[in-house]
Amino acid sequence: MASLYLSLRPSFKIPFPSKSLSSSPPSPKWGTIRCSATSSIKSYNITLLPGDGIGPEVISVAKQVLTLTGSQEGIEFLFREMPVGGAALDLTGVPLPEETLSVAKQSDAILLGAIGGYKWDNNEKHLKPETGLLQLRAGLGVFANLRPATVLPQLIDSSTLKKEVAEGVDLMVVRELTGGIYFGKPRGFGKNEKGEEIGFNTEVYATYEIDRITRIAFETARKRRGKLCSVDKANVLEASMLWRKRVTMMASEYPDVELTHMYVDNAAMQLIRDPKQFDTIVTNNIFGDILSDEASMLTGSIGMLPSASVGESGPGLYEPIHGSAPDIAGQDKANPLATVLSVAMLLKYGLQEENAAKRIENAVLETLNKGFRTGDIFSTGKKLVGCKEMGEEVLKSIDSQRPAAVTS
Repeated sequence: MASLYLSLRPSFKIPFPSKSLSSSPPSPKWGTIRCSATSSIKSYNITLLPGDGIGPEVISVAKQVLTLTGSQEGIEFLFREMPVGGAALDLTGVPLPEETLSVAKQSDAILLGAIGGYKWDNNEKHLKPETGLLQLRAGLGVFANLRPATVLPQLIDSSTLKKEVAEGVDLMVVRELTGGIYFGKPRGFGKNEKGEEIGFNTEVYATYEIDRITRIAFETARKRRGKLCSVDKANVLEASMLWRKRVTMMASEYPDVELTHMYVDNAAMQLIRDPKQFDTIVTNNIFGDILSDEASMLTGSIGMLPSASVGESGPGLYEPIHGSAPDIAGQDKANPLATVLSVAMLLKYGLQEENAAKRIENAVLETLNKGFRTGDIFSTGKKLVGCKEMGEEVLKSIDSQRPAAVTS
């Protein structure tokens, strides 16, 4: 069975040390654990950030998936759960407590559920849950956000596009994450010469910020189908003019990758008109935020898509790209598969545990092949299940796979 997102593997790696322990990994609460050896195992520290809305529900499933997969691969995962976003606001009065960031920095990888909710919509900016996420990304130094959008054959009917348009779509958006208009200064409120109130933000990029995200994009494209499209607004914005100049300069280092440029408004149209033309897209923070959400709907549901945010060193941040969905929180309606696939990305990109990642990817495909669907991807003839049952089916599929031998 083919693995999900196997073609998305970039060539860069962020190493994390593993420790040899003499104790056996704790058995997860669900399922039968089969492990061929327990005398020598690897151990990783994982920070769990359930967050708000459906976050705790999907993180609960993901934790079980990670634990069971680890037991079959001879890996022990040590978890610490910390508050962030609205949950942290309610507990501590700030969206990102210092202790949460400290624990996250000391871990091998971070898994985030979701952030935000109606409850905190009227808070001042520095007290909004989303501010905690921005602070977390900045504090971790993650600057590259990898968002795959792949239309799976099992879910082709879930896409709102015609089958012939959606079929075979497999693209990756590489989004610059810590620069641009979301962080640029000056920003704020003021008055113009007429005394009218104004709000202003600044789109600013330094060459090093453009160069480092561009390099990751070229490396990613090289491992995929060798095509990179840089999206900007260089016909209007000076920041985009510099962006295009730096991307073009770096292309000489990657003669095996075909580079094209596209204005963001055209890219938004082309993603709907002919999405199969794209392989890897690289763009700035705000354009990437918008285009990656648009690309996600090509697949039929934002609830199916994972993401990875990585930097030059230190732990990566892995999260589903969907929001906190407060309207269905606590109702067992959430789709946990995006978070489960984020776990696979965590294993693949963050810990270089390729076999463990494949187990999870294969289990998701097998679960979909059996016809199980949450409401967001449901179609006639399939079995409608909730978040917990979908998680249980993934666990069954993982448990049915042959355990690997553990080597010291």
